[in-house]
Amino acid sequence: MKSTPKIKKMKLLRFGRDFKPDEQVILRDYLAIERTRLANERTLLSYIRSSLYLLLGGIAFFQLKEFTNFKYLALLSLIFSGIFFVIGVYRFTLLKKSLKRVYYKSEEKVKDSN
Repeated sequence: MKSTPKIKKMKLLRFGRDFKPDEQVILRDYLAIERTRLANERTLLSYIRSSLYLLLGGIAFFQLKEFTNFKYLALLSLIFSGIFFVIGVYRFTLLKKSLKRVYYKSEEKVKDSN
C-alpha cells in the first residue's frame, strides 16, 4: 500500500469558522452555509464601521467649543454608537448559533436516512 504524504496545515486565525465540510452534507448546502456565514461577517463589520463613524462624529462635536447645542448631538451620537455596536454583535452571534443548529440538523437527517 502506498501511503500518502501528510501535509501540514497551517492554523490561521479563523474568524467565525465553525463549519467544516463533511461528506454527509452535500456541496450545495455547504456552500450556501458558507455564503450566509460570510454575509453575516460582512454585516457585523458594517455595524462596527457605523459605530466607529458615530463615535468619531460624537468626539468631533465635543471638540466644537463655540457651539454649546452640539454637546447634546455629540452625546446622542456616542449613545447610538454603543447601541449600534451591541446590536451588531448580538445579531452576529444569534445568526451564528442559528447556522450551527441548521448545519447539525442537516447532518442528523442525512445520518438517519442512511
